[in-house]
Amino acid sequence: MRLFDTKRREIVPFEPGPVVTMYTCGITPYDSTHLGHAATYLTYDVLQRRLRDLGHETRCVRNITDVDDSILPKARELGVHYLDLAAAEMARFDADMEALGMLPAYSEPRATSAIPDIRGFIGMVIDSGHAYESGGSVYFEVATLRSFGSLSGLSREDMLALAAERGGNPDDPNKRDPLDFVLWQPSADDEPSWESMWGPGRPGWHIECSTLCLRELGTTIDLHGGGSDLIFPHHECEAAQSEAATGQPLVRHWMHQAMVHMDGEKMSKSLGNLAFVSELSQQFHPMAIRLGVLGNHYRTEWEFGDDLMPDAQQRWLRWQQAGDGDGGLNEVRVALDDDLDTPSAIAAIDAAVARGEGVSEAALLLGVDLQR
Repeated sequence: MRLFDTKRREIVPFEPGPVVTMYTCGITPYDSTHLGHAATYLTYDVLQRRLRDLGHETRCVRNITDVDDSILPKARELGVHYLDLAAAEMARFDADMEALGMLPAYSEPRATSAIPDIRGFIGMVIDSGHAYESGGSVYFEVATLRSFGSLSGLSREDMLALAAERGGNPDDPNKRDPLDFVLWQPSADDEPSWESMWGPGRPGWHIECSTLCLRELGTTIDLHGGGSDLIFPHHECEAAQSEAATGQPLVRHWMHQAMVHMDGEKMSKSLGNLAFVSELSQQFHPMAIRLGVLGNHYRTEWEFGDDLMPDAQQRWLRWQQAGDGDGGLNEVRVALDDDLDTPSAIAAIDAAVARGEGVSEAALLLGVDLQR
């Protein structure tokens, strides 16, 4: 199997051991699952299916960010407890994932379950000489780690611009460098707070994933994924603080899902240009939704249009009518081993159907269960 590695910026062999450790950044549960989420988790779902087909055991951890700078303002706006909001949205998310036929996560830890671990992790970063206290917060000092920026490959100017856009707060006067990022911060009066040796407060965004990844999977994992919008700052900062704390690289292979667009913009909660899985499921079979998403290569940005789901529904019906069999299976395996080329895999199954062959086994390798 060969996969594109974000850090190396090329397609390289992916050669893990018998047990493959993977971490995928989960949702911040303050709204429903949209197609951008679905595309991300479908990518790592298909990857796991092919790895299992090759004889590997996969352990994919998907965290739940149930306390951060996104969910707390939403809970305040709705007048509900942030954990009640998280519970309601996670129930919807779980229902959407089940409908799409996702493999269960190996572990799905909540950020709030790891506060003692997070405090300990921050202590490791401070002890390593890579963090400092200032103004009641603890910051990672990027100047102390030469490798900072190597994952994204961005210039300092571009990093500063993205930090400002994505919650990095480069204008914080308590920082030694505008790119330094928060590990621990004081809580507002109506926000959750935990005691720490640096004063009461709550964790920063990036530290949650580093801590959970280390706790659930170990020091260095085989593959880390998420949407491409997480490359900077989230994954860059995550990699930096993990290396600082353990002295070892966090990840052997970085893999990122391209953005899904709607109305000419990235599909996002902040813009409101969303196609929700739960709403689409009322019109189209969930397996058709799965096919519609997988018809686009994971590294290619694509636009959600009106024809996508009707076309996928028709394809789903054709595959169902073709019946059981292993038509196209070898071609699908070859396609998936070539940087998870799901469009070519789907084309191979279409060709097998056109030849009059049953395709249930090949479809199932893509997670498309023709018996549903």
